Amino acid sequence: MERESMMFDVVVVGAGPAGLSAACRLMQLSQASGQELSVCVVEKGSEVGAHILSGAVFETTALNELFPDWKEKGAPLNTPVTGDDIYILRSDEKAAKVPHYLVPKTMRNKGNYIISLGNLCRWLGEQAESLGVEIFPGFAARSLLFNDNGGIKGIVTGDMGVTAGGEQKDSYMPGMELHAKYTLFAEGCRGHLGKELISHFKLDQGKDPQHYGLGIKELWDISPDKHHPGLVVHTAGWPLSWPMAEKGASGGGFLYHIENNQVVVGLISDLSYSNPHFSPFEEFQRYKTNPVIKQYLEGGKRVSYGARALAKGGLQSLPEMTFPGGLLIGCDAGTLNGAKIKGSHTAMKSGLLAAEEVFKAIKNGSEGGDELTGFKGAFEASWLYKELRQQRNFGPAMHKWGNLLGAAFAYADLNLFNGKLPFTLRDPLPDHAQLKPASVCPVIHYPKPDGKLTFDRLSSVFLSNTNHEEDQPCHLKLADETVPLKKNLPEFAEPAQRYCPAGVYEIVVDETTSEQRFQINSQNCVHCKTCDIKDPYQNITWVTPEGAGGPNYPNM
Repeated sequence: MERESMMFDVVVVGAGPAGLSAACRLMQLSQASGQELSVCVVEKGSEVGAHILSGAVFETTALNELFPDWKEKGAPLNTPVTGDDIYILRSDEKAAKVPHYLVPKTMRNKGNYIISLGNLCRWLGEQAESLGVEIFPGFAARSLLFNDNGGIKGIVTGDMGVTAGGEQKDSYMPGMELHAKYTLFAEGCRGHLGKELISHFKLDQGKDPQHYGLGIKELWDISPDKHHPGLVVHTAGWPLSWPMAEKGASGGGFLYHIENNQVVVGLISDLSYSNPHFSPFEEFQRYKTNPVIKQYLEGGKRVSYGARALAKGGLQSLPEMTFPGGLLIGCDAGTLNGAKIKGSHTAMKSGLLAAEEVFKAIKNGSEGGDELTGFKGAFEASWLYKELRQQRNFGPAMHKWGNLLGAAFAYADLNLFNGKLPFTLRDPLPDHAQLKPASVCPVIHYPKPDGKLTFDRLSSVFLSNTNHEEDQPCHLKLADETVPLKKNLPEFAEPAQRYCPAGVYEIVVDETTSEQRFQINSQNCVHCKTCDIKDPYQNITWVTPEGAGGPNYPNM
């Protein structure tokens, strides 16, 4: 069966904040100028917002530019921030509140909103469709299409109805070729096509490697008398970096009070940790037992769970965003501002800048396939670049010196020098190369879950509404299937079984023969991409499963 093809002026891969902002701005420009434009957005989730996971405290800067009348249009920004609390957690019982005057100004959230980013994306999707954008949910962009000159001319969506053995079922449908003058890649952090583009076009040449964190989040219903709408709580210290020697780990936690007597609670573990016995999932469960967090959750009910990697390398790790035929935008490139712990407004702005450059080229008669060289100048003239440049030293400082000394440096850098110190810190070692041999690291013993505050992986994955068609090819590819047992297991105690927050990877022992087998439970996968990032041999590659597979987050 031959592939069908469709032609658009612009194809956008991913219906997140970057991709939808780009699509909306393209159609706004089209309507304002009378220049007809066809724009298509493909989204691997079952619906717009199904795979979106974020804290999220939201800054409206880019939304104000895109839709100045967003309030009148009913954007789901319902909970303005009413208070900022920051704590240093010193142990499972002890905590110290940081005085407001010692807080880096980037961590102050007056004027921001606590939102569900998934719901904001659903609203952006509605705006995009009302402007004439075609959105195809449930279609995963599987591979790149190149033109005769080596540029990008679009993407191919994944085949449907293929068995695990690669045979065609009765329901088989080949993927479609979507051709475009320009293709915008907005897959989110560690997009599999973005990864391929960066490698193919050498977009990261001369840059620091990208650095990542794993964010794990839960949504809770809590007692009304404990609920304080708009309260933002951030924490540093225990359980991640106290003591650093045990885990070689850093990161921070959050708890946000949203509407409807609900809170979101989460922990971001930097994936630069060094102890292979470390488990971000187990650390998150422990995190909830500290009194600062426990006071709100006790007696409440956990209603949703999810996990997602985030790109936090900052400006030093940002690849070139243009290549012949398209652009990388948002977290696919790595525009998150780690000092603010915010990436939505920056992703949206990158989408707006991309849309403006694409539209300019098409309006001037371009048939596409060329490199949009004007984007770099527009990006460097924008507030987005200024913000990332001002806060460029935050991430490397945290990695080099840990939360306390790193935070002290950040306070001086941002509050006293406004990010204008005459040097740039570098962070040249990739996260996957940071692990030490298991034999030289202390084993970490995690307590069993109590089923009230702390839980196991499988009950957590159940709450993410994750589902994949059972009989389909595994979307977690091993370059060498012998590596997990022959190399990783003795040296790193196979860390995949601990860094995965969804129980995808297991070492299974045959009771009869005592032989060990590396098992991949791909149905559990919540598409966080941690395995693709942290595997010490870079042996695991995440590719898209059949369209619509994965989590179905309701309002995360």
